[in-house]
Amino acid sequence: MSPELISIIALVAVFVLATTRSVNMGALSFAAAFGVGELVADLDADGIFAGFPGDLFVVLVGVTYLFALARANGTTEWLVHAAVRLVRGRVALIPWVMFAITGVLTAIGAVSPAAVAIVAPIALSFAARYGISPLLMGAMVVHGAQGGGFSPISIYGSIVNGIVEREKLPGNEITLFLASLVVNLVIAAVVFVVCGGLKLPRHATATTTATATATTEPRPADAPADDPAVEGAASGLTPDRVATLLALVALVVAVLVFDLDAGLAAITLAALLSLFWPKDGKKAANEISWPTVLLICGVLTYIGVLQEMGTIDYAGRAVSDIGVPLLAALLLCYIGAVISAFASSVGIMGALIPLAVPFLAKGDIGAVGMVAALSVSATVVDVSPFSTNGALVLAAAPDVDRDRFFRQLMVYGGVVVATVPVVAWLAMVVPGLG
Repeated sequence: MSPELISIIALVAVFVLATTRSVNMGALSFAAAFGVGELVADLDADGIFAGFPGDLFVVLVGVTYLFALARANGTTEWLVHAAVRLVRGRVALIPWVMFAITGVLTAIGAVSPAAVAIVAPIALSFAARYGISPLLMGAMVVHGAQGGGFSPISIYGSIVNGIVEREKLPGNEITLFLASLVVNLVIAAVVFVVCGGLKLPRHATATTTATATATTEPRPADAPADDPAVEGAASGLTPDRVATLLALVALVVAVLVFDLDAGLAAITLAALLSLFWPKDGKKAANEISWPTVLLICGVLTYIGVLQEMGTIDYAGRAVSDIGVPLLAALLLCYIGAVISAFASSVGIMGALIPLAVPFLAKGDIGAVGMVAALSVSATVVDVSPFSTNGALVLAAAPDVDRDRFFRQLMVYGGVVVATVPVVAWLAMVVPGLG
């Protein structure tokens, strides 16, 4: 049995054991990375840890720390009330507002995870307060980010168009942008309907708030009956809330204007706030989503081992050697979707588009449609809880049963992986666009 096949079987075993034995999948993934890396791939510790997502670790810790502080002092509640006033109490509009905000941020140049890191905690706090499905709100944020992600001036768009130019393939920047925007908009509309968006109240009322509070996860037994931060959220701005709002603005400016790392910026701002309000800082540090951090970092470390030992390239080459171009194109879309659900979307696009060059050069497949289908397939799956965006949504959701929410995101991500590549293939590749 080849090392690549052994590594794939081990990955399947991790999923099965984590599901049937209720063990943290990240812990099992670290064990698999150690076993497969040492015994099968002959990697040392440095080779195994090469796949550890240090940047994502800092993003998850930093962002959840900062927004835990914002929740502790009532800033997120204040923002929720401000958002309700902004849309004149129309709760049903908020998911679409979040979709639009993240879409605009990525379209003008924000990295998708940075936009999600900024918007998701506020959006999910709103969802918890007003009884909106966290899956609905999280999906709207991620699909909004991906909807704007391929504009000609965006990060994703610039990278893919650069690859196309380097490989001397026909390209169309507008087609690429519109393909991603339309697909994500359609998916967002379907999720909105399926997850109860049409049943959301047109106006926020006291009844809505009471219902929302009742539908969130029960408070711990030792928690006070009334949370002063929540009860006083609508009372106005206090010095700690003003400072937190300034910190959130500083995070946006640092990420979008100065292109600084979102995780390092967030954890620095959280540390500064904790210096002035240590009680809130201590409470917030305990609310960092450590199980989520373990889960995501463990899985991605194992995926790094797969990449290090050539399993990803092995699968890609096997598909590109198929003699039927349309079938090869469909399989490449699926490989892009499956792998991207666990790894870097940009990295996958950078690897798969060149793999498609040999049969694109023959003219049997339209290059513009194939590049668009691959790009959509490799990014729309970022709702997976194992991707950066999905992990941010999972970590940012307050007052939820996190295990249940993880399973919801995993099932939803699986549905997207199973359906979107074939739809993109039918709509963009089969007609021969380009």
